[in-house]
Amino acid sequence: MHTLLVLRHAKAAGEPGVNDLQRPLTAGGRRDAGAAGRWLLAQGIAPGRVICSPSRRTRETWARLATALGAAAPERSAVSFDRRVYDAGVQALLYLVAEQPGEAAAVMIVGHNPASHELAAELTGRRDFAFPPCALAVIRLTGSWADAVPGTGELAALWTPQESG
Repeated sequence: MHTLLVLRHAKAAGEPGVNDLQRPLTAGGRRDAGAAGRWLLAQGIAPGRVICSPSRRTRETWARLATALGAAAPERSAVSFDRRVYDAGVQALLYLVAEQPGEAAAVMIVGHNPASHELAAELTGRRDFAFPPCALAVIRLTGSWADAVPGTGELAALWTPQESG
């Protein structure tokens, strides 16, 4: 059994004239990213590998979440910043999932919408959930990472910032 953690970046500022790749998190986004990490820690879930978009807002989301995970966060060598996540559609994200090594029990993708929501929906066959900024889907997969195709996952948990109060 493998666990895929699909995390949409936290709320980002939309300042005029700021390059999209350089948009920072808002204060609320920083708070939410830390809360997502604390929730994961409370659930006893931690990624062994992380694939993160290189945008500032996704890097900041991951950094806040990793800080909240503390010693449970993966080593830096297990975190990659992959341009393909920034530009990805759902099929490209499925390819990234399929590339993961078999020994990785839990992998996190830190990305953007609509692709993040679509990935969670496609894998689980469910479309009955919202995926706001900083939403985190915990998807259980059977078989290898390469076997992760639409309909093969179970939405084991879904955390959103609204749940943290």
